[in-house]
Amino acid sequence: MQLLKLTKALPLFVLPLLLGACASEAPAPVAAAPERIISDDQMLRDSQITAQLGNRWKSGKMLVERGNNMVRDGQMKIDEGNRMIEEGNKVMQESEESYKTIKN
Repeated sequence: MQLLKLTKALPLFVLPLLLGACASEAPAPVAAAPERIISDDQMLRDSQITAQLGNRWKSGKMLVERGNNMVRDGQMKIDEGNRMIEEGNKVMQESEESYKTIKN
């Protein structure tokens, strides 16, 4: 009843503004839905994926170890090869000097 009296006293263009303001009140907060429980199938899939990742990581680690061993062995062979070259150059130089001594 009072609303009718109020609407007669207010100009018509103000009425939609008042009604709109009432309608635009913030909605009441909605309670968050409880966290969904993971099914046993989902847990099994997740654990299988984790196991596969773990196996893949182990395989990668083994590759790194094998590669490091090969590099270490290769470096040892390179070092031995360099020593052989040094020794060979020394023998060649001594031989050349001996030959020059014999020639003179």
